[in-house]
Amino acid sequence: MIRWSPAARPHTGCPHNRLSRLLAAEMPGGIAIGASTLRPWASANFVGARHIFSCAGSGSPTALQQMLAETEWPLRGHIVADVTVESGGGDGEFRIEILTVED
Repeated sequence: MIRWSPAARPHTGCPHNRLSRLLAAEMPGGIAIGASTLRPWASANFVGARHIFSCAGSGSPTALQQMLAETEWPLRGHIVADVTVESGGGDGEFRIEILTVED
């Protein structure tokens, strides 16, 4: 598992920073993105990563899930394969997990 703050840059081939900026642009007002985590991921046929973003604010996780699932994610060399929004432990807390695979 790799953790970093927005000030620390990952290696060049990683789409995490670009994905963070795209996600921030898609977020409706009243929702703030907090710390993020990157976990490398692989299957028998694909290589990629799980990008996990902690978020807080008002809004429906279900509505946000639907909106983000329909979003086009322009990531050169990578494809967004899955987006999941889950409620967190506290009121107004949730997390967004985005699975990317190398194109």
